[in-house]
Amino acid sequence: MVQPSTPASRLRQFLNEDAARLGFDSVGIALAREDSQAVSGLDEFIAEDRFGTMQWMPETRDRRRSVTALWPEARSVIMLGMNYGPDADPLENLAHKDVASISVYARHRDYHDIIKGRLKELAGRLLARSREVFPGQSHEVKVFVDTAPLMEKPLAQAAGLGWQGKHTNLVSRDFGSWLFLGSIVTTLDLKPDAPVRDSCGTCRACQDICPTNAFPEPYKLDARRCISYLTIETRKPVPQEMRTLMGNRIYGCDDCLAVCPWNKFASNAGEARLIARDDLKSPKLMTLLALNDRQFREMFSGSPVKRVGRAKFVSNCLIAAGNSGQAVFLPVVQRLLLDEAELVRAMAVWAMSQLSPALALESRSTALVNEESPLVRSEWNALVEKTG
Repeated sequence: MVQPSTPASRLRQFLNEDAARLGFDSVGIALAREDSQAVSGLDEFIAEDRFGTMQWMPETRDRRRSVTALWPEARSVIMLGMNYGPDADPLENLAHKDVASISVYARHRDYHDIIKGRLKELAGRLLARSREVFPGQSHEVKVFVDTAPLMEKPLAQAAGLGWQGKHTNLVSRDFGSWLFLGSIVTTLDLKPDAPVRDSCGTCRACQDICPTNAFPEPYKLDARRCISYLTIETRKPVPQEMRTLMGNRIYGCDDCLAVCPWNKFASNAGEARLIARDDLKSPKLMTLLALNDRQFREMFSGSPVKRVGRAKFVSNCLIAAGNSGQAVFLPVVQRLLLDEAELVRAMAVWAMSQLSPALALESRSTALVNEESPLVRSEWNALVEKTG
């Protein structure tokens, strides 16, 4: 028997169809209310200092606890997902030490820009349609993509898009671990979807593959040990004990995502601007090490990589060079001992010490002539101590 059409069902049908038209692959609705389990996890994460240098986490904790703490008038949250599945195994690069590994999400345009524009269009059209199906009512919307103090992954789970896996990222039955999230928060009272049941089972592939042991327990992440945090979020030098574990990962890390068994159901990204650029699939490490500031900004224009800046990026590349064991990198590393950026000079010392301690010691007196940075000097001191 066909169910009679109601204003709410017509609005939901419009939402589903318009979201698909705009390129969203998944849509669900959650109530704008506090999730006690998510709040407990957030409080524990902060209490144990697992946020590292991301000071905005404790600073925004109170607003992050619930949608209504951020916006008291909110009633519903529309969660949307956009598939960014890669067309090749992102782990393949890890075996080739002359190339760099850039996280799949950062191999083309910045997803924030792509998704936010479409969220705004969808939100505007949804409000216009709501005035048609609910005449006399006035409602508001706000759109967010990853930058507001909003716990998007728990909300996505509540909205039925997937579940938070043991790697703490969202897992979808249809798209595996490759799903960008965006949200439309609204004063509309919309019927929520049923949450998805956790289907990780006894699998611990994401934990076992992590090169830095960033998961102290299933469903818990220690950002201080996560390569994505170390290569992107913190501006401090990567701790000595973490560097050799990074391999050639220079911007983010996909290990825990790529190994998830649910990826067998995933498809390639449909949005052209999320499909990896050819020059970022397996970029030559030598090319990246040689970038000056202008070249870096040109190469990564419109890319999320650009936000870390050339100094942080090249310092990550120097760690990869140091881990390569390939003497071919010595000339460019030696030149970077005199780079204008303090962080680059510091990591050049470390890379040189990994590739050729003897050559590093020979270069030490020249490099230290005008060196005033305590950071760089500490790297030289570590080299001397290491070599005896």
